[in-house]
Amino acid sequence: MRVSFLGTGAAGGVPLYGCVCQACERARAESQFVRRPCSALIECDGTRVLLDAGLMDLHERFAPGTLDAIVLTHYHPDHVQGLFHLRWGKGQPLRVIAPQDSEGCGDLFKHPGCLAFQTAHKFEPIVVGALALTPLPLVHSKPTLGYAIEGKSGQRFAYLTDTLGLPPKSIQFLRAWGDFDMAIDCSYPPMEHPKNHNDWQVAHQCAAAVGARRTWLTHVGHALDDWLMQESPPLATHIQLARDGITTTIQPLTR
Repeated sequence: MRVSFLGTGAAGGVPLYGCVCQACERARAESQFVRRPCSALIECDGTRVLLDAGLMDLHERFAPGTLDAIVLTHYHPDHVQGLFHLRWGKGQPLRVIAPQDSEGCGDLFKHPGCLAFQTAHKFEPIVVGALALTPLPLVHSKPTLGYAIEGKSGQRFAYLTDTLGLPPKSIQFLRAWGDFDMAIDCSYPPMEHPKNHNDWQVAHQCAAAVGARRTWLTHVGHALDDWLMQESPPLATHIQLARDGITTTIQPLTR
């Protein structure tokens, strides 16, 4: 299984419009520090699944027929805005799996075009080609799901954004799942009362609670990047800061 982080930014991205913090200025000067809308591509045994659709150039990145499904965590604009252009396309319907949300985003439900929406339900696995995806409830301001993704050879990867902490049942599932790697929301530097998203401390607490082998911190905001530049806190060897364009291989792991 291969995971490619196509975007690792929080809403607004890095650089943030109008911001002159150290992290935003660095991203303007050096493209490797730019953070686009949070998104990842999962590839396994010929199956290709896109996690979230906030990138605005999906119609250019992915030729017709090259994606087996798009899987949404939730309907906030920075996770679905790329669908607004894609839906006007022609050809075979493109499967879009997402949590139940009566509001959705804009008029996507009213005018889905070539998008074939399918509702995901908590803890009910969905099969897409060579992958099985189990939706896990998260803690956010809209109905939001993370996904425990497993390949036929036992590769396991959890994608958990956007969230503030993890519900007990999601922690219980992951602890019983066996060895796995994951990516988790880490939007803010340490805060006294983070809202809607993990800060640095809560993200690390989540990683410890579920016992992931390797953890990538994603959905990163400019304030976190700025704090990291100033403080340079140590990272455990099994925790990494994700960046746009990073690709990693998930190997089958032993229980």
